[in-house]
Amino acid sequence: MQIDFITKEDLKQFKAELVQELKEALIGKVKPTGKEWLKSQEVRVLLGISPGTLQNLRINGTLPFTKIGGMLYYRQEDITKLLEKGVNG
Repeated sequence: MQIDFITKEDLKQFKAELVQELKEALIGKVKPTGKEWLKSQEVRVLLGISPGTLQNLRINGTLPFTKIGGMLYYRQEDITKLLEKGVNG
């Protein structure tokens, strides 16, 4: 029986590779809509997140938004940047 040892450096490298693959998968999944501004519902569907998660992204300043009347709007460019850097940045 062979025993393989995993070092902290191995785990760090694995983490970096996994995060990169997840980012690429998410960015590839989200296609630009051709619209500059998106409503909350469109953003939730695009990112596959709940209303509460979207609210948390607003509250902590991760995803900028504009409120017009009672509607919240998000720029497509900001959503793309969020995905490129990752939520935990």
